[in-house]
Amino acid sequence: MTDTPYQQALSAAQLAAAVADDKKATGVLVLDVSKILAITDMFVIASANNRRLVRTVAEAVEDQLRAELGRSPIRTEGMSEQQWVLLDYGDVILHVFSDEMRAFYEIERLYRDAPRMEWDPIVRSGLPEGVAITTDGDS
Repeated sequence: MTDTPYQQALSAAQLAAAVADDKKATGVLVLDVSKILAITDMFVIASANNRRLVRTVAEAVEDQLRAELGRSPIRTEGMSEQQWVLLDYGDVILHVFSDEMRAFYEIERLYRDAPRMEWDPIVRSGLPEGVAITTDGDS
């Protein structure tokens, strides 16, 4: 049985959240915005305490979604500024904010009616069911 497009979006968003968390992002959320926005199904929102980490988190998610799901973003915004990086996969949009930018834009407040979806963090002794993480030598 194949997953529905919604289930595929949710799985991609959950994987993105787990990877962001594993790379030390904070405040990681998955929001189901499918009933609020016509342009996407899921938002993944994460923060990083410095610009370098903003880029690291975004790159790790991009690499992992490509490796595990064969998916690349349709559009990428903000990678050079490293304050708010947006990776647009169509059905999933990843927002990685610097702590300051996240506090300023308060994106969770804008979408406070969107249901928060559960996701499982990566546990180094084992991974969430169905998730395999590739490593580049970092731990």
